[in-house]
This record gives sequence, C-alpha cells and structure tokens, in this order.
Amino acid sequence: MYIQPKSHTASKYIWFFIVPLLFLLIAPVFIINNTFFTINKVGNHIPIISSEQLIEIISSENQHFSSVIPVKEEVSVLKVGAEFVSNIRFGDIRSLLGTEIPGMQSYHAEILVAGVGTNFTNIPIESTPPMEVLLQEREMAEEQLKELLADKDDTQTPTGTLSEDTFFIYHTHSYESYFPLLGLQDVEDANKASDAKTNITLIGELLGKKLEEKGIQTIVDKTNMGQELADRNLKHTSAYRVSREFVTEAMNSDKKLTYFLDLHRDSLRKKDTTVTINNQRYAKIAFVIGEENKNYEKNAALALQLHNLIEDKYPGLSRGLLPQGGEGVNGVYNQDLSPNALLIEMGGVDNDMAELKNTVNVLAEVISENYWKAEKVNGEN
Repeated sequence: MYIQPKSHTASKYIWFFIVPLLFLLIAPVFIINNTFFTINKVGNHIPIISSEQLIEIISSENQHFSSVIPVKEEVSVLKVGAEFVSNIRFGDIRSLLGTEIPGMQSYHAEILVAGVGTNFTNIPIESTPPMEVLLQEREMAEEQLKELLADKDDTQTPTGTLSEDTFFIYHTHSYESYFPLLGLQDVEDANKASDAKTNITLIGELLGKKLEEKGIQTIVDKTNMGQELADRNLKHTSAYRVSREFVTEAMNSDKKLTYFLDLHRDSLRKKDTTVTINNQRYAKIAFVIGEENKNYEKNAALALQLHNLIEDKYPGLSRGLLPQGGEGVNGVYNQDLSPNALLIEMGGVDNDMAELKNTVNVLAEVISENYWKAEKVNGEN
C-alpha cells in the first residue's frame, strides 16, 4: 500500500490558504483603480498555474481527479509566490525584458482572433502627435477629393422604412488622418498624419451614409477632438474621457441608440494595413476590444460576428480581434457603456481614399447583414 509522504500532502493543503489570500490581496487593486473584476483580467494579475497543477491540488481533496492527471506535476509554492511578487514568469524571457527594453512593451498585448498576417509585430499602434499638429487644418489633396466625390451622385435612396434602432459613429481621435489625403509622401513620422479638417471623420461620414442606404439610421458625430482638448487644456491621454461625455449625452438624448462605433486610423504602415482582393485594394480593418470593461465578452462576440462575415466574403481584410488592457493603454474605450460598442481601426497612415472607400463599402455590407439578421431573429422570438 502506498502512503503519500506527509510533506507532499501538506504542500497541497497549503494552497487552500494561499489562493484565497492571493485574491484578498488582489481585490483592493481592482477597486482602487476602478476596473472590473472579470476572469479575463484576473489572469493578468495572478501567477499562472497549469491545468495539471490545478487538478493536482484539487485531487488532494477528491481522489477521483487524480486518475485524469497524465503526469503528476508538483506545485512549487516558492515558484508561484516569486512570480506573483516579481511579476516575472519563469521560462518566459519576455516578462523579464518586456518592460525594460524600448519597443518591447507590446509583449503585454494579446491577440484574441488573428487575421491573416496578424502577429505581435503589427498590432495596432496609437499615434501621439503634439497639440500644434492636432490643430492644423489642411485641404484634401485634389486627386483624393476627386476620388471621394467620384460616386456622390450614385447615392442610393433607402428602400422601405429605416430601422428603429440607431447607430452612433464617433471619433475619439478625430484628428487621425492619412498621408495621401494630405498630399504627403515619404513621411517617416506617423504622428504627422494628423489634421483638424481632413481626417478620419470623413470616413465616418461615408460609413454613416452607406448604412443609411441599407436602411439603418445613423448619427455621425464629427466633433473636433483636438480643439476640445485644447479648449479644456487637456492632454492627448484625456481624449477617451472627453468622447465619453459625447457618447453619454447622445445616449441620454436618444434612447433608440443601440450600436456605438468609434472609428480610428492605425499608425502602422502600408504593408501591414493594405490588402489586394480580386484586383481591388482595401484598407485593412482591426477590431480593438477593451479588456477592462464589463461588456468585454459581448463586445468581443459582436466583433467576432463581423470578423467572420468579412473573412467569408473578403479573406484577409480583417486583421482580427485585438484585446487591449493593462498599463499604458486605456483598456475600456467607452465600451462599458454598451454591449454593442466597438473600436474599429480603418487602415493606416498610408491608405488612400480609394482603399478606404472600398473598405467602408465592405464594413457597411457586413454590419447591415449582421444587424438585419439579428432583427429577424428578435422579431421571430
């Protein structure tokens, strides 16, 4: 008869005291920082224990679990405690260097669903231009303006009754622009692709018109965020707090608002933000989900539906679902205000109007398809 050594048994029982203690230590951090205590965030703040180790711990109380452990793995209290205190994962060198070497901060990032070509070297990058750049007002390059107006007369009139629910499109970083639209070439500094007049709001307006053509009521907010920040003497990092005010005000004034799309432009270059499909060039789309908001799972589910529709029709156009959270990023992006809130990156600094218009058409197509399918299901229920 095998008798388990007392020391081995004791090391298991100690976990029934250690685990609750860890949660008690972590909980105040979430409360103080006003973040949401959800499963997807707990993993970022407590040491990682393998599934085999967890079953090994549980089996000390229920021997039935021990039969499913392929290889018994001793849990080291010292190792897990050291990882918790130092925030360094043994066996993962990134945790040692990620916060120390410039350019490696992205190691903290995650990829929920990867599109074609998406990896940790080309996750979305947020530009941080100085205030004087945000307030510049430049006219659109002539050839880009012609492209924008090329099919203006072909605008379709919505057939039937417009939807009862309404989409709200806004732009937390309304100053984000594109070099081709500004008539600039061979510019290395992505921060210079910013403008108070010729910017991402033009793309939001295009998307709003396309959605209405498909019978979906849409409100497009074109607030000059750079000017708002300057008037309030606020820094770039306060943009989400200010745009939150606009979204909340809109929600209070129109109870039919259901979907909230925050359109952005990535700072990555053309090779990572452009794809050719059936001889047509498109600006790639990326869905950014705030990990630190209470609607994380529902926001991600909506983004996944759109991603799948895009991939079925236009493979390679979506860069996937990219969750953001932790130190140095917002992590909420106003998505806690609604389970139907998304942040969408529309191309990068080098995309031109033709590529952006093609992508707007696709996005309007899949959004309307997903919306009317959901409406049909709701009606049947």
